Amino acid sequence: MKKIFDGKKKLKLGTEKNPAIVNVKTKKRMKEIAKIFEKNDWKYTIEVDRDKPEDITNLDILLNWPKQKEAEKKVGRNEPCSCGSGKKYKKCCGK
Repeated sequence: MKKIFDGKKKLKLGTEKNPAIVNVKTKKRMKEIAKIFEKNDWKYTIEVDRDKPEDITNLDILLNWPKQKEAEKKVGRNEPCSCGSGKKYKKCCGK
């Protein structure tokens, strides 16, 4: 059976203990990416290697962090029905 949680909390990306790792091909590109990291105060490691393909997935994750979703307000059973009938929700559409 595969273990789902091993008891270790994953560290947030871009911190001192878990810096973002990025591979680029040129020094010019390295300077561009370093500016983005420094502007946001993220910790990073950039490797310049012409033979490896460019890999900026960690930067994409940090830039497109998922936003919290707001839950829709539910209609209470004793509130007026949203269909406009004038009845309570539990007597109209809540059946």
